[in-house]
Amino acid sequence: MDRKRPQLSIDELRQLRWLLGGLLVLISVATVGYMEIDAWLLATVTTVAVLLALARPDLPARVPPLAHRFAFPVIVALFAWDFYSSAQLLPAMVHLDYLLLLYRGVSYRKKRDDLQIIVLGLFLVMVAGVLTVSLEFALHILVFTAGTLAFLFVITLTEAAEAGAAAAGAIDSRPKPAGSLASGIPPEWTTVHWRRLAHRLREAADVRLLALGGALFLGVLAVSALLFLAIPRFQIDSGLFLDRFLTKQSRTGFSDSIRLGDVIDIQQDNSIALRVDASDPARIPAIPYWRMVVLDEYRDGEFRTSLGLKAELTRSTRTNSFLRGAPAAADLPVVWTFYLESGISRFLPLGGRFARLQFREPQSVQNLGQLGIVALRNEPVSMTAYRVEGMATDGFMPDRLFGDALRRAQQTPPAPAVGSKASVNPARSRTIYPLTTLELPERPADLAALQRMVRQVSGGAPGSAAEFAVRARRWLDERHGYSLKVDLPGGDRDLAVAWMESDLPGHCELFTAAFTLLARAAGYPTRAVTGFKGGDWNAYEDYFMVRNTHAHAWCEIYDGRTGWIRVDPTDGSAPVNAGAQSGADESRLLTQRSDRTWRARLDAVRILWYRRIVSFDQRTQIALFVGLKETTGRFGAAVRALLENAFGPLRSWRNRPWAAGWAWCGLAGAGAVLAAGVLWGRRTLGWWWRGRGWRREGMDPVRREAGRWLRKMGGRDRRQVEDGAVLAELQRLRYGPRPTWPQPQLVFRRARRAVRRTGSTLGCDRNG
Repeated sequence: MDRKRPQLSIDELRQLRWLLGGLLVLISVATVGYMEIDAWLLATVTTVAVLLALARPDLPARVPPLAHRFAFPVIVALFAWDFYSSAQLLPAMVHLDYLLLLYRGVSYRKKRDDLQIIVLGLFLVMVAGVLTVSLEFALHILVFTAGTLAFLFVITLTEAAEAGAAAAGAIDSRPKPAGSLASGIPPEWTTVHWRRLAHRLREAADVRLLALGGALFLGVLAVSALLFLAIPRFQIDSGLFLDRFLTKQSRTGFSDSIRLGDVIDIQQDNSIALRVDASDPARIPAIPYWRMVVLDEYRDGEFRTSLGLKAELTRSTRTNSFLRGAPAAADLPVVWTFYLESGISRFLPLGGRFARLQFREPQSVQNLGQLGIVALRNEPVSMTAYRVEGMATDGFMPDRLFGDALRRAQQTPPAPAVGSKASVNPARSRTIYPLTTLELPERPADLAALQRMVRQVSGGAPGSAAEFAVRARRWLDERHGYSLKVDLPGGDRDLAVAWMESDLPGHCELFTAAFTLLARAAGYPTRAVTGFKGGDWNAYEDYFMVRNTHAHAWCEIYDGRTGWIRVDPTDGSAPVNAGAQSGADESRLLTQRSDRTWRARLDAVRILWYRRIVSFDQRTQIALFVGLKETTGRFGAAVRALLENAFGPLRSWRNRPWAAGWAWCGLAGAGAVLAAGVLWGRRTLGWWWRGRGWRREGMDPVRREAGRWLRKMGGRDRRQVEDGAVLAELQRLRYGPRPTWPQPQLVFRRARRAVRRTGSTLGCDRNG
């Protein structure tokens, strides 16, 4: 006889409801881990307070009633102050959400309060998802959805149980949860033994119900995936306009103004800043340079983007989903996809000149083709993905307009002023179109030192820009080593000039500043560039990972006629434009630098999310459907070929002329199969037919036995049975609910005596 499954009491349902509500608050607060909003203090306080309330549900009753009365006015005042002091709406709203979750998580709740927790948590999860579109959001929304479904299920059970108990008058004298805040008396259900509750949950859990709930959850995920694949793609603005309510500052030094040492500060962070996916990995240079910011102005140890260049960038602002660059070369068929993390810079990394740059959605973008600068108008709050076609990686930026403007400026030089920097290099002491400032230090001692060092570098033979670059790099390499930690000379001298006169080691920014000043003093237009150099190859998903430790600064020098040549002063032994070539040797070097660590494996999962989910556009959708169609066609052809191979001998045997011996053998075989089928059917189907009654009842032994005695007594005259009582009791055992059953063994003995007394002649089927 089956044992009835135990049921949870009302207090146990309330305890489970309290537990699930607190866990849902913790799940919602966990969004602070990947949302770029400073709310760690509030998240920590909320987490600690909710954990204490879960461990001791009686603690909220000890809070003075006055605190509950003034809780919401204080929260509103804090929100108003936060918004007034920061002038940012979205961070203030997120902080308000954390405060409300904190209050709801540590106070006794009614049904509407529990629903408020769900709404507040959903707001946090959705804001974090819209702003980041990260893999963490996908996992978070799955956990939040499962927790919400379980929470709503328990709320429904608790409300139904309380309504039934109230109708029966069982909880009239029980203190209500809402009233215990004012009275200071904790409700009776707050005396919780979590281990005992877990044991009760295991006893009351229905495996079939849990399996059904899990199947429904998986079904929802499957339907959501199908809808995601099938629904047409629509271009909407990034972040659903939420990014306009969030002012985000870059965490790095990739901006239009950096001081000596800022790039080195970036290198202290080992997190991934950029991922590059190439359709042909063999075309990736062994040592790629990803240029971002052009800095044409240097003063007192600080690189800046000149005011003219900033103004030209502002005037070039356009809102579009693509940019056109130089015409694509025939030998550059590679498609590059960049994934730039948030908080790096509004300037987009590029390998060089390009033919076309495509965004996933329209962007407010600034583009100066002559300088090779592409920048977003605002700092992105989430990962930015863009596709580049026809991109060159040879380290050369064509710019004939600058050469024409330079020759015109040299033909009409300005009148030099005594003691000014123009006395050293008058033709290159002013801004020359297109927007490149070629200035030198103003102090006479620095100018004299530069002239002396230029004579040492050139040796009296000026030569071309490339020749001077080789000499200057060797000169710097012979006098200075490379180090990330540098103690700069003191005094009122220019930092770069004072460092060149010493023998101290330096970092990439010092080498860049030194080369820039040497080249300008020698008459060669030169500018500084910041970005990334190198990277690691992810062997799991075949893409390039660029970390913040790969941050770098280098120079570009004008060749005199056609464009700018990349020069890396920190590598004095390498030729100009080192690392620009690509091919088999570069592929071998990439393979040697492959990253196969667990961090690379986890990052491969992250980039898979951005490749297949975030960057899933209409073109990818069409390609997916075409691939599915081709795969289905190949599978159907393979199945048809398999069937042809399997039934080919049978078909050929059927098509052959039939002889008498083959005919008799065929008939004998068919008869044997038919006889075996009949025998098997009689045994199996007959047994099932005889037992069909108890099979429908799940093999309950009492109902099965009652059904057997009912079949025995079914053919007798009911008047021969004692007043029909035995038959009625058997029917209650067979069809009635379990609480109405009489004593089964007593009923069966009476049925046996009744059958014997009536002299029943029916056969007795002991197997039921």
